[in-house]
Amino acid sequence: MENSGGIQSSLSGRYATALFGLARDEKAIDAVSASLQSLKAALTESDDFRRLTTSPLVSRDEATKAVAATAASLGIDPLTTKFLGVLAQNRRLGQLGAVIRSFATLSARHRGETTAEVTSAHPLTATQVKALKAKLKTQLDRDVAVDLTVDPSILGGLIVKIGSRQIDGSIRSKLNSLAIAMKG
Repeated sequence: MENSGGIQSSLSGRYATALFGLARDEKAIDAVSASLQSLKAALTESDDFRRLTTSPLVSRDEATKAVAATAASLGIDPLTTKFLGVLAQNRRLGQLGAVIRSFATLSARHRGETTAEVTSAHPLTATQVKALKAKLKTQLDRDVAVDLTVDPSILGGLIVKIGSRQIDGSIRSKLNSLAIAMKG
């Protein structure tokens, strides 16, 4: 297993590394990646699913049954479904978002890509994502996978994080800089 980038140093990273190892062995990286993207969307769009993953009041058995039902309704692959059951039994569903991000980094690295975490105020269109990937590929001289997040609090623009480098082109950041400059 690769240990670069410090992924294995966090709990979510260790779970993601274990899932990635199983997915690689079963030649199911693409299926697991697609399932995790569906789960990421569910975390964003479904208050009930988000509550299920974060509520300490949900018992292990209730959580296990609920994630199995959710996995079935979303068409999640068998390996990811089993993995969700393990997270539920270990009371680690709250780590799911971080596991998804770590898995995306591992699978991008496996494909020889760099992962860029991109935050925008509004969802990007497919055309915008394609243009962004092309621009990043030109700058980095390698393929780039993008992990998209929407955060309306940045007001507009983008925040792009690649490894330890961050490019903050958000309107919020520019307004903060202007306010500091005006204070003199």
